[in-house]
Amino acid sequence: MKMSALIGERYKEWPSEAQLKSHGLLIRGGYIRQVGAGIYSLLTPAKRVAAKIEKIIRQEMDRIDGQEVLFPVVLPRELWDESGRYESVGKELLRFTDRTGHGMLLGMTHEEAAVHLARTEGKSYLKYPFMIYQIQTKFRDEARPRGGLIRVREFTMKDAYSFHTNWEDLEKYYYRCHEAYERIYKRAGLGHVVSVKSDSGMMGGAIAHEFMFLCDDGEDTIAICPECGYRANMEVATGVLAPVEDLGECREPERVPTPGTKDIESLCDFLGIPQNRLVKAVVFTREDTGKAVVVFVRGDLEVNEAKVRRLLGTNIAQRVDEDGSDHIAYGYIGPQGLDEGIEVWFDNSLKGMYNVVCGGNEVDVHVKNCDLRVYPDERFADLCKVTEEMVCPQCGKAHITLKNGIEVGNIFQLGDKYTKSMGMTYADKDGQLKTPIMGCYGIGVGRLLASVIEDGADDYGPVWPISIAPWQVHINAIKRADESVKEQADALYDQLCSAGFEVLYDDRDLSAGVQFADADLLGVPIRVVVSPRNLKQGVVELKTRDKSIAETVPVAEAASRVKEIAAMLQKRLDDQL
Repeated sequence: MKMSALIGERYKEWPSEAQLKSHGLLIRGGYIRQVGAGIYSLLTPAKRVAAKIEKIIRQEMDRIDGQEVLFPVVLPRELWDESGRYESVGKELLRFTDRTGHGMLLGMTHEEAAVHLARTEGKSYLKYPFMIYQIQTKFRDEARPRGGLIRVREFTMKDAYSFHTNWEDLEKYYYRCHEAYERIYKRAGLGHVVSVKSDSGMMGGAIAHEFMFLCDDGEDTIAICPECGYRANMEVATGVLAPVEDLGECREPERVPTPGTKDIESLCDFLGIPQNRLVKAVVFTREDTGKAVVVFVRGDLEVNEAKVRRLLGTNIAQRVDEDGSDHIAYGYIGPQGLDEGIEVWFDNSLKGMYNVVCGGNEVDVHVKNCDLRVYPDERFADLCKVTEEMVCPQCGKAHITLKNGIEVGNIFQLGDKYTKSMGMTYADKDGQLKTPIMGCYGIGVGRLLASVIEDGADDYGPVWPISIAPWQVHINAIKRADESVKEQADALYDQLCSAGFEVLYDDRDLSAGVQFADADLLGVPIRVVVSPRNLKQGVVELKTRDKSIAETVPVAEAASRVKEIAAMLQKRLDDQL
């Protein structure tokens, strides 16, 4: 490819809308252009990187006996009615009607389509186990798309679905896929990836893991134990909390006026007590019934919505309505005196607590010396977010460490959530009809691409691993108007292309500074500089984008040395497998 023909402008200025490094560099380098909120066109460099990521994914899925298929992007609502998700999934699912008025949707995930295909093809136990996968466009109507390709509405994703006759078989395959994912990230050159226990969310199922790329700008939080290696997404992480000491003798409850103290900080200042002696209330609305649920947690902790959702078995929304129509005194909510129709839960942090301060269910009133031991044990559950003050629940030795990360893949043991609801069966060896169980495995191609930039870029542009770089070699012809430069650069371009290398040739008559700045933004691993000064000495310059190599070699040896460097860069990746 010659730079004079390459579509895509490169910019010096940092785009104002870009907060993440990958977002800014993808725009500056001519990789992506925004079409709408969370919707992007990929230009040639990005498309080439994505294609190489997809190739690695295909190879690893084929390696674990996957069979590639292709599901439709547009699906009839009946499939999602069968699973129950057409109504249960929120606004992320884009629903519409076709010209006949028939309900349709854009696939944001394809469990239903996978079962629809598999239930006609997997009718006998002799077909099991099997896995089908696709690399396909999806649409998820994110409320707040951000970060360029990190969180988008339209995206390309590899999703795979395995089908099994028993849990033991699913378990074995689940961890085969886990290992395949680890190979994918290493082959793509993405470091700092860990797998963590996660919430299955709307996908359902009992066991789920996310693959998290650890980085400071990640929007997810992971709890990690530095002692034993315990790792979990914040949505499911647990920890051991030290009990509050010196509660004293149990005293009689006392209602006290607390004007203008709707938040924890002002109430602590007013009463002169620490936050761990307060009871905080958070109100949710159940999606299935529309009724209110109040969750109480210790004042120095936060309620974990994902844990509440799993406990209730329905989607929830935090309620902040303060117009008085629901008879809840927001900011002054306590467990005593709430309407009987309100569902009440307590976090385990409050178990055994007494002499604590609760809301009085009346504006500007709180109750001192509440005794929470009077509430039954079955109303207590793990409903709070883990903190770094908590001790690891697995080893009990070290305090939890919280780190930020970006999710770059997920896997789920779905069980029979979809096969049962959609009536998928197979005949076992005795002719009895049984319901198969499923696993589900996803990787976002664009997000992985952007994460590699987050992991390896410098101030000047991406530093692409050679396995997924848009081109392997970048030739800079400095002062190409010089006949000797043109002749040698053209010859080297032809020689390297004939040797099987993907070469980007900057054949423009531009200054060295402009060429090198563009080369940094394109991030090609090996750079060959042909200039009049070097040619006077009979050499060309060879540099790697990661700055590990900078040397001059005789012109006649340039191609063979490029081959050696490329092999060395690839070996670095292979050695991690």
